[in-house]
Amino acid sequence: MNDHSVYQTNNSETEETPEQAQQEREKEMQDDEEELHKLLLPNVHDLPLTPPSAIDFNFVAYFAPDFLKPGHDQYVYRHANGLCVIGLAPTHVAFKDEGGITAVDFNVGKSDRSGFKVTGKRKKNAQHFESNTAVCKVCTNNDSYIVRCCVKGSLLEVNNRLIKQPGLLNSSADREGYIAIIMPKPADWLKIKSSLLGLEDYKRKREECYII
Repeated sequence: MNDHSVYQTNNSETEETPEQAQQEREKEMQDDEEELHKLLLPNVHDLPLTPPSAIDFNFVAYFAPDFLKPGHDQYVYRHANGLCVIGLAPTHVAFKDEGGITAVDFNVGKSDRSGFKVTGKRKKNAQHFESNTAVCKVCTNNDSYIVRCCVKGSLLEVNNRLIKQPGLLNSSADREGYIAIIMPKPADWLKIKSSLLGLEDYKRKREECYII
């Protein structure tokens, strides 16, 4: 066998046939489809038991346990734009009273917080409060509790729905049952942030209290 014959034999052995090329393309397409399927439809076993809420996506949760008084636990949900939503933490003492919260009154201090209307981009008529300023009073069948700003800033909105629907605090205090929205100045936020707890630290603190 001469060199030319050997070359032809080796070339015929290594040359890819049209059928083989087609099979290779189909395999690559199948691999791409499987990869895309994994991205669009992840394994159900890898998904969380409950999907994250809008709050988890858009806000960072902070807590002020025992704010000025034992058991007066409040939350501060801070948005990326600086707005702070405040409300009652799930461990607030008011929720322990039989029957839960039955009334909400924004007429505290020298003015009715529910009567102020903030307008325009400059938030005209916004009230400027300290962190310990009272926002409202929540009532149970046995007692009443003052809810405070927790952060120093401009009070932009109070949740007037709570006046007619105080039960929202019992069913969804961290959502529809929020108390107010406040806009602190960046410098004021940095000061108050150091006194607040993150979610995990808050849980740990309350678990320790329950154990004790």
